[in-house]
Amino acid sequence: MHVIIFSLVGFFVVPTFAACPRLRDAAPTAFEQDIPHLYKKSDILPSDSDASDFSTGDKTASGNKVLGLQNSTLPMQTAQTNTSCWKSLYMSIMPLFFSPDGEWITFTGERNGDGNSDIYRVRTDGSDLQPILESPAMEDSVVLSPNGSLAAYVSTTNSYKANIWVKDLDTGAEWNITDTITNRPSDTMMAGHFRPSWSPDGEWIAFSSDRNTPWDGHGSPTYLGLAGWEHTQELSVYVIRPDGSDLRLVAHRPGYCLGSPKWSPDGKRIVFYEMTREETWISRRPELMASANTTIVSIGLDGEDRRTEVSGPGVKIFPQYVTNDTIGYFLKGGTNRGFYLTKRSSYLTNSGQSRTYVSSPSWSPDGNYVVYEKVTWAIRPLFKKLYSWDTEWDYRFTDVLPQISSKGRIVVTDKFLGNSSIVTFNREGKNISLVYDPSLTDYVHPEQVRNSFAGAYSPSWSPDGEWLVFGVGTWFEERGNRGGWVVRATENGSYSDILTTSNDTLGGGDQLNTGFPSFSHDGKKVVYRVWGPETAKFGNKTQTGLRLIDLETREITQLTRGWDNFPTFSPDGTLILFTRKTDPTNYEICTIHADGSDLRVLTSSGANDAHAVWRQDGKIMWSTGMYGFQYECPLYDNTFQPYSQIMIMDLDGSNKLPLTNSIWEDSMPLFIPNEGF
Repeated sequence: MHVIIFSLVGFFVVPTFAACPRLRDAAPTAFEQDIPHLYKKSDILPSDSDASDFSTGDKTASGNKVLGLQNSTLPMQTAQTNTSCWKSLYMSIMPLFFSPDGEWITFTGERNGDGNSDIYRVRTDGSDLQPILESPAMEDSVVLSPNGSLAAYVSTTNSYKANIWVKDLDTGAEWNITDTITNRPSDTMMAGHFRPSWSPDGEWIAFSSDRNTPWDGHGSPTYLGLAGWEHTQELSVYVIRPDGSDLRLVAHRPGYCLGSPKWSPDGKRIVFYEMTREETWISRRPELMASANTTIVSIGLDGEDRRTEVSGPGVKIFPQYVTNDTIGYFLKGGTNRGFYLTKRSSYLTNSGQSRTYVSSPSWSPDGNYVVYEKVTWAIRPLFKKLYSWDTEWDYRFTDVLPQISSKGRIVVTDKFLGNSSIVTFNREGKNISLVYDPSLTDYVHPEQVRNSFAGAYSPSWSPDGEWLVFGVGTWFEERGNRGGWVVRATENGSYSDILTTSNDTLGGGDQLNTGFPSFSHDGKKVVYRVWGPETAKFGNKTQTGLRLIDLETREITQLTRGWDNFPTFSPDGTLILFTRKTDPTNYEICTIHADGSDLRVLTSSGANDAHAVWRQDGKIMWSTGMYGFQYECPLYDNTFQPYSQIMIMDLDGSNKLPLTNSIWEDSMPLFIPNEGF
């Protein structure tokens, strides 16, 4: 057995069923612990037989969820708590829905391993739990047909992309209805399909999709596209027959996201949320969410008679007809977070606990009950065991940007488990040692650290394992405004010095933000990236690209002049691997020789490819967005880019193989030699 550890980037919710249906806030139980979270992919991956190490990577964690079911005609204080009936369902859950007859609740769970999402149903009293589909694929958003014989759901089976599938619950037959010979989307654009919903007569399935829309980021314009590299999403509403025929566009608005469609009880209208594409970024960032304003809209099946049902400030999602003239929805974020109806005031809002809140409501067909999630937040413990898509490998969780030394010590930036300091530990995730705490310096601002924009990032070991280099300062979208320094420190943290110059606030001239360094194979040089105050607006070539510093002479050489980041020397020192923004909407994995010559672009997905690292045998691992969103983007909480898969390829870019398939973002992998376990 080999081992892979990686980390989820961004914060994600981990639910546990620890409550009985008719309850509100279940008391904490032994089952409500910090469970790391991540959804994964379909077919079992072939093992990489010529690899003899195991890898670690980076994956963002979160907390626990409790399922509750409440009489929607009564105040929440009347709900009775009973945690016993759900304890056996310890798992992660995401969307959950009532069946049309009100007898079942369908949901997504991770019962077979942290990260492997499957779909289930259970009676409303917590009995008769049944798997609908369990596989290594990512399955999600399952809904039962009106007659109860069919299930529609989202799956990444066969393609790693999110498609709508239908399963016959009597025969077990399954078929893809959104990627067929007659309705296949473009393979060069986004192609995700989400949140299926049955019409009352069972003749149609409504869903949202970003099919045939271009990849794009967010934020202010720069000389090369938008400033923010995280993808946004433009969804439209479609309907299709359960056999995959008669695909039809019902609602579309250029530059907008139309999501989570649901039918009216009489089958004449469809309701959905609507927001600008830019707001699909804002709605998943807690520091920005207050500025987002979304709308609940309904439309006739012919695409006409558009009505605004709910407007005003706030992110309003999960709309659903409770009756033909009453719509329920969820107001996300802020002090008024909770469930609302258009015909009455709110009846379920935040519990008042700072890190606990309600989410994901689904109303029963008679409107008398609402099933929902109660969410708390936690971070996975270091080296938490994750679901393994390849049976030859053991997958584990670690914090961001891990690297292993020649002595077997692992270094990370403790972004999730600490305060973005540089820490090291042994191959078992123990014997943790603090090397460098940026909060004790004048190089970072506490608020920037809390929002993950600053800290000590991207550590790299010297060949002898005695030294580390890393960047200290402000990064990402703030890198053009504030300083970043390359720092060298001894392994035990007893000594450190600054290798580059910068300023707290960047002005004109040669003031640069410098960071994301990597030692050369002989330990004599360090490569790093630079960014200046005029880079984004004007593309000033003297303020961008990769540079090389000689540690003895302190001579600096400019290697590239592109929008480049995350450089790292190959194990033999002949190549530098890095990420480059190659056009206004796309980042690719590239290599150059150590002198800056012979640029080669190794990826070409059209999406973002980044965070590339070397495996010890010279193969390359990286994170890709090429398979697109696995879920509606605005429904994520507290995250940056909410998805990506880890892949591996040969030095020349051939033999690309996915290693994960998650609804979350998996990135920053590291293989650890077998003798470490």
